[in-house]
Amino acid sequence: MDWRWDFTFETVIPRILPGLWVTVEVTVLSFFLALFLGLFLMLAKRSKISFLAFLAAEFIEFMRGMPLVVVIFFLFFVLPMAGIYLPPIWTGVLAMGVYNSAPAAEILRGGLQAVPKGQWEAAYVLNYPPHQAFRRIILPQAVGPVIPGLGNLLILAFKETPLLSFVAIPEMLDTAKRIASETYRFTEPLTVVGVLFLILSLVSAVFIKIVERHMIPEMRHGR
Repeated sequence: MDWRWDFTFETVIPRILPGLWVTVEVTVLSFFLALFLGLFLMLAKRSKISFLAFLAAEFIEFMRGMPLVVVIFFLFFVLPMAGIYLPPIWTGVLAMGVYNSAPAAEILRGGLQAVPKGQWEAAYVLNYPPHQAFRRIILPQAVGPVIPGLGNLLILAFKETPLLSFVAIPEMLDTAKRIASETYRFTEPLTVVGVLFLILSLVSAVFIKIVERHMIPEMRHGR
Protein backbone atom coordinates (compact mmCIF):
# COMPACT_ATOMS: atom_id res chain seq x y z
CA MET A 1 0.00 0.00 0.00
CA ASP A 2 1.35 3.40 -0.99
CA TRP A 3 1.92 5.94 1.73
CA ARG A 4 -0.39 8.93 1.38
CA TRP A 5 1.08 12.09 2.88
CA ASP A 6 -2.09 14.09 2.28
CA PHE A 7 -4.11 11.53 4.22
CA THR A 8 -1.50 11.57 7.00
CA PHE A 9 -1.44 15.34 7.49
CA GLU A 10 -5.07 16.13 6.74
CA THR A 11 -6.83 13.22 8.47
CA VAL A 12 -4.57 11.08 10.65
CA ILE A 13 -2.53 13.63 12.60
CA PRO A 14 -5.40 16.07 13.36
CA ARG A 15 -7.52 13.22 14.71
CA ILE A 16 -4.74 11.49 16.67
CA LEU A 17 -3.41 14.59 18.43
CA PRO A 18 -6.42 14.78 20.82
CA GLY A 19 -5.74 11.11 21.57
CA LEU A 20 -2.14 12.05 22.34
CA TRP A 21 -3.38 14.45 25.02
CA VAL A 22 -5.57 11.71 26.51
CA THR A 23 -2.56 9.37 26.55
CA VAL A 24 -0.38 11.92 28.35
CA GLU A 25 -3.16 12.85 30.77
CA VAL A 26 -3.94 9.25 31.73
CA THR A 27 -0.24 8.39 32.04
CA VAL A 28 0.67 11.32 34.30
CA LEU A 29 -2.41 11.06 36.53
CA SER A 30 -2.10 7.28 36.91
CA PHE A 31 1.63 7.62 37.64
CA PHE A 32 1.07 10.02 40.54
CA LEU A 33 -1.78 7.85 41.80
CA ALA A 34 0.56 4.85 41.67
CA LEU A 35 3.18 6.81 43.63
CA PHE A 36 0.65 7.74 46.32
CA LEU A 37 -0.73 4.21 46.62
CA GLY A 38 2.75 2.73 46.37
CA LEU A 39 3.99 4.87 49.26
CA PHE A 40 1.03 3.71 51.35
CA LEU A 41 1.66 0.06 50.43
CA MET A 42 5.37 0.38 51.18
CA LEU A 43 4.70 1.87 54.62
CA ALA A 44 2.02 -0.73 55.30
CA LYS A 45 4.37 -3.55 54.32
CA ARG A 46 7.02 -2.19 56.70
CA SER A 47 4.45 -1.76 59.47
CA LYS A 48 4.88 -3.56 62.77
CA ILE A 49 1.18 -4.49 62.59
CA SER A 50 1.49 -7.97 61.17
CA PHE A 51 -2.00 -8.12 59.67
CA LEU A 52 -1.52 -4.82 57.82
CA ALA A 53 1.90 -5.89 56.58
CA PHE A 54 0.44 -9.21 55.40
CA LEU A 55 -2.38 -7.53 53.47
CA ALA A 56 0.02 -5.09 51.78
CA ALA A 57 2.43 -7.86 50.80
CA GLU A 58 -0.35 -10.05 49.40
CA PHE A 59 -1.86 -7.16 47.44
CA ILE A 60 1.54 -6.36 45.90
CA GLU A 61 2.10 -9.97 44.88
CA PHE A 62 -1.45 -10.24 43.51
CA MET A 63 -1.05 -7.15 41.34
CA ARG A 64 2.39 -8.18 40.14
CA GLY A 65 0.91 -11.41 38.83
CA MET A 66 -2.25 -9.89 37.32
CA PRO A 67 -2.40 -8.66 33.69
CA LEU A 68 -3.32 -4.99 33.43
CA VAL A 69 -6.09 -5.67 30.93
CA VAL A 70 -7.87 -7.82 33.52
CA VAL A 71 -7.75 -4.95 36.03
CA ILE A 72 -9.09 -2.55 33.40
CA PHE A 73 -12.02 -4.79 32.48
CA PHE A 74 -12.75 -5.57 36.13
CA LEU A 75 -13.01 -1.92 37.17
CA PHE A 76 -14.78 -0.89 33.97
CA PHE A 77 -17.59 -3.44 34.40
CA VAL A 78 -17.67 -4.10 38.16
CA LEU A 79 -17.67 -0.53 39.47
CA PRO A 80 -21.06 0.30 37.86
CA MET A 81 -22.47 -2.91 39.35
CA ALA A 82 -21.39 -1.58 42.76
CA GLY A 83 -23.12 1.74 42.08
CA ILE A 84 -19.88 3.61 41.31
CA TYR A 85 -20.04 5.45 38.00
CA LEU A 86 -16.86 7.06 36.70
CA PRO A 87 -16.06 8.52 33.28
CA PRO A 88 -14.12 5.98 31.20
CA ILE A 89 -10.92 8.03 31.36
CA TRP A 90 -10.99 8.14 35.18
CA THR A 91 -11.65 4.40 35.24
CA GLY A 92 -8.49 3.97 33.14
CA VAL A 93 -6.53 6.24 35.47
CA LEU A 94 -7.72 4.25 38.47
CA ALA A 95 -6.93 0.90 36.84
CA MET A 96 -3.40 1.89 35.82
CA GLY A 97 -2.75 3.63 39.13
CA VAL A 98 -3.81 0.61 41.18
CA TYR A 99 -1.91 -1.77 38.92
CA ASN A 100 1.35 0.22 38.96
CA SER A 101 1.15 0.87 42.71
CA ALA A 102 2.66 -2.59 43.30
CA PRO A 103 5.93 -1.98 41.40
CA ALA A 104 6.01 1.58 42.77
CA ALA A 105 5.86 0.20 46.31
CA GLU A 106 8.75 -2.17 45.62
CA ILE A 107 10.83 0.60 44.03
CA LEU A 108 10.26 2.87 47.02
CA ARG A 109 11.03 0.04 49.44
CA GLY A 110 14.26 -0.67 47.60
CA GLY A 111 15.25 2.99 47.90
CA LEU A 112 14.74 2.97 51.66
CA GLN A 113 16.62 -0.30 52.05
CA ALA A 114 19.56 1.20 50.17
CA VAL A 115 20.04 3.71 52.98
CA PRO A 116 22.56 2.27 55.46
CA LYS A 117 21.08 1.21 58.77
CA GLY A 118 23.61 3.40 60.54
CA GLN A 119 21.86 6.50 59.20
CA TRP A 120 18.66 5.55 61.04
CA GLU A 121 20.67 4.87 64.20
CA ALA A 122 22.51 8.18 63.90
CA ALA A 123 19.21 10.05 63.58
CA TYR A 124 17.93 8.26 66.68
CA VAL A 125 21.11 9.11 68.65
CA LEU A 126 20.83 12.77 67.60
CA ASN A 127 17.28 12.74 68.97
CA TYR A 128 15.63 13.63 65.66
CA PRO A 129 11.84 13.22 65.65
CA PRO A 130 10.90 10.38 63.24
CA HIS A 131 9.35 12.67 60.62
CA GLN A 132 12.37 15.01 60.60
CA ALA A 133 14.78 12.08 60.46
CA PHE A 134 12.92 10.69 57.47
CA ARG A 135 12.70 14.04 55.65
CA ARG A 136 16.18 15.42 56.35
CA ILE A 137 18.38 12.33 56.60
CA ILE A 138 16.75 9.24 55.08
CA LEU A 139 14.79 10.69 52.16
CA PRO A 140 17.71 12.58 50.52
CA GLN A 141 19.72 9.36 50.48
CA ALA A 142 16.78 7.29 49.18
CA VAL A 143 16.03 9.59 46.24
CA GLY A 144 18.96 8.47 44.10
CA PRO A 145 18.13 4.76 43.94
CA VAL A 146 14.41 5.27 43.20
CA ILE A 147 14.55 7.85 40.38
CA PRO A 148 15.71 5.44 37.64
CA GLY A 149 13.14 2.85 38.68
CA LEU A 150 10.30 5.36 38.84
CA GLY A 151 11.40 6.75 35.49
CA ASN A 152 11.17 3.32 33.93
CA LEU A 153 7.73 2.93 35.51
CA LEU A 154 6.61 6.20 33.91
CA ILE A 155 7.80 5.08 30.47
CA LEU A 156 6.11 1.72 30.99
CA ALA A 157 2.87 3.52 31.85
CA PHE A 158 3.02 5.29 28.47
CA LYS A 159 3.32 1.93 26.75
CA GLU A 160 0.42 0.48 28.76
CA THR A 161 -2.13 3.09 27.68
CA PRO A 162 -3.03 1.29 24.39
CA LEU A 163 -4.72 -1.38 26.51
CA LEU A 164 -7.33 1.24 27.39
CA SER A 165 -8.55 1.04 23.80
CA PHE A 166 -10.25 -2.25 24.73
CA VAL A 167 -12.79 -0.25 26.74
CA ALA A 168 -13.11 2.53 24.12
CA ILE A 169 -11.07 5.16 25.97
CA PRO A 170 -10.07 7.57 23.17
CA GLU A 171 -6.30 7.39 23.50
CA MET A 172 -4.01 7.25 20.46
CA LEU A 173 -4.36 3.59 19.51
CA ASP A 174 -8.14 3.66 19.85
CA THR A 175 -8.26 6.70 17.56
CA ALA A 176 -5.95 5.00 15.05
CA LYS A 177 -8.17 1.91 15.03
CA ARG A 178 -11.22 4.06 14.38
CA ILE A 179 -9.50 5.81 11.48
CA ALA A 180 -8.43 2.46 10.03
CA SER A 181 -11.92 0.97 10.32
CA GLU A 182 -13.43 4.00 8.57
CA THR A 183 -10.89 4.37 5.77
CA TYR A 184 -9.43 0.84 5.47
CA ARG A 185 -5.97 2.36 5.64
CA PHE A 186 -3.93 0.96 8.51
CA THR A 187 -0.35 1.90 7.68
CA GLU A 188 -0.53 5.66 8.21
CA PRO A 189 -2.48 5.80 11.52
CA LEU A 190 -0.58 2.95 13.16
CA THR A 191 2.79 4.33 12.02
CA VAL A 192 1.95 7.79 13.37
CA VAL A 193 0.95 6.24 16.70
CA GLY A 194 4.21 4.29 16.85
CA VAL A 195 6.28 7.40 16.12
CA LEU A 196 4.42 9.42 18.76
CA PHE A 197 4.98 6.70 21.37
CA LEU A 198 8.67 6.66 20.49
CA ILE A 199 8.86 10.45 20.87
CA LEU A 200 7.04 10.29 24.22
CA SER A 201 9.40 7.61 25.50
CA LEU A 202 12.51 9.52 24.41
CA VAL A 203 11.26 12.81 25.90
CA SER A 204 10.41 11.02 29.15
CA ALA A 205 13.86 9.43 29.29
CA VAL A 206 15.56 12.80 28.77
CA PHE A 207 13.34 14.41 31.41
CA ILE A 208 14.20 11.66 33.90
CA LYS A 209 17.91 12.14 33.25
CA ILE A 210 17.57 15.88 33.86
CA VAL A 211 15.67 15.30 37.11
CA GLU A 212 18.23 12.74 38.23
CA ARG A 213 21.14 15.05 37.42
CA HIS A 214 19.73 18.10 39.21
CA MET A 215 17.57 16.72 41.99
CA ILE A 216 19.96 14.22 43.54
CA PRO A 217 22.80 16.68 44.32
CA GLU A 218 20.31 19.17 45.78
CA MET A 219 18.74 16.51 48.00
CA ARG A 220 22.16 15.38 49.17
CA HIS A 221 23.09 18.91 50.16
CA GLY A 222 19.76 19.39 51.97
CA ARG A 223 18.45 22.07 49.61
